[in-house]
Amino acid sequence: MRFSNERPIFMQIAELIEKDILSGRLRPGDRLPSARELAVSLEVNPNTAARSLQSLADGGLARCERGTGYFVDDGGAELARAERRRRFFEADLPGLWKSMDELGLGIDDLTRRWAERASAERKIP
Repeated sequence: MRFSNERPIFMQIAELIEKDILSGRLRPGDRLPSARELAVSLEVNPNTAARSLQSLADGGLARCERGTGYFVDDGGAELARAERRRRFFEADLPGLWKSMDELGLGIDDLTRRWAERASAERKIP
């Protein structure tokens, strides 16, 4: 994985796992990779990987079971979704509004594109 210099690596790793939780690849009760496994697979320092796992636990997405590791928490997906929504509204949406203003686009343009997207997805077998 290529990491960005814009944010700490441990946060990027936590977001990678968060995406797996949101997509359903990781379900409530599933065991997360150990810090050592993450460190080897992502070629990062084990302390960085451990910090990622602890960050997920601190955010309520995962729970640590002493001696066995980290597991996806029962409410982890919903917490991840809520956090992602918050970040979207606070960070992404203002940029979208600015781009729309610069390009002369309105909400009707977005609504039409959204409908076209949904229609195209329904046609895919």
